[in-house]
Amino acid sequence: MRVVIEFIALLVLAQMWNLLAGYAGLVSIGQQAYVGLGGYALIVLADDLGVNPFLAVPLAGLVATAVALPTAAAVFRFRGGYFAVGTWAVAEVYRLLVANTDALGRGTGRTLKAVFPLARETRELGTYGLAFAIGLAALVAVYGYLRSRQGLALMAIRDSEPASETLGADVFRAKLAVYLIAAFGTGVTGALIYLNVIRISPDAAFSINWTAYTIFSAVIGGLGTVEGPIVGTLLFFVLREALSAYGAWYMILLGLLGVVTMLRFPQGLWGLLAERFDLHVFPLQRRVRLTD
Repeated sequence: MRVVIEFIALLVLAQMWNLLAGYAGLVSIGQQAYVGLGGYALIVLADDLGVNPFLAVPLAGLVATAVALPTAAAVFRFRGGYFAVGTWAVAEVYRLLVANTDALGRGTGRTLKAVFPLARETRELGTYGLAFAIGLAALVAVYGYLRSRQGLALMAIRDSEPASETLGADVFRAKLAVYLIAAFGTGVTGALIYLNVIRISPDAAFSINWTAYTIFSAVIGGLGTVEGPIVGTLLFFVLREALSAYGAWYMILLGLLGVVTMLRFPQGLWGLLAERFDLHVFPLQRRVRLTD
């Protein structure tokens, strides 16, 4: 059950990052900021404010979104590689702020005590069911958003900002919307992760590994597709189980696989399958209908 929850959490993180990078062209390497903020928001809401821990998970996403709004005002001043580095720097700032806050346990972190009165079976089944609900909601929300007019504008912006502006697309508003959506989904997932493991610390919650695993899953599966992160996350978990006994070589092999895939198959594994067999589980293509 814990492995399934971990899989769903990484899948949602990959979908959110794919929405940012694959569709909006916003390559962020600082999404761990919202994983950590979501996890700590869960602790504060459940332990300090007395909110039901399961209800605190979606509320943690709102906290992450509230923090993402002023963060966007700062990082949106950067372009290209500077944007990527800027998001990572902001994540480090949040990690240091949390690590130096007494109420949040400083560097040692805190334990989620609100779940202690619950029976173990109740907590685990509740977390399991919540994870499935979050995973399904994320897939439906991402697909629905990309099928909407806003999603069409987003893909136009990704392909060419100047051309999309001439067609009436509001580039800044579209990118801000998708950044906030990704922050909400990532914050909810961060809360789910630490509802599952109970113990949180700044180094773990704000670790860049969250973004590294997410990028690997999205890129290997195929950027700019809904199916890609699903395939990439499945492959990541298969490789993790198969290579975990190799220690540091595990990460090196994952990195090599990612580099080779980007060089030989930039469309990703799903893109390769879709191109060869014309497969579209979540079709996003638009077709022009001619009428008399």
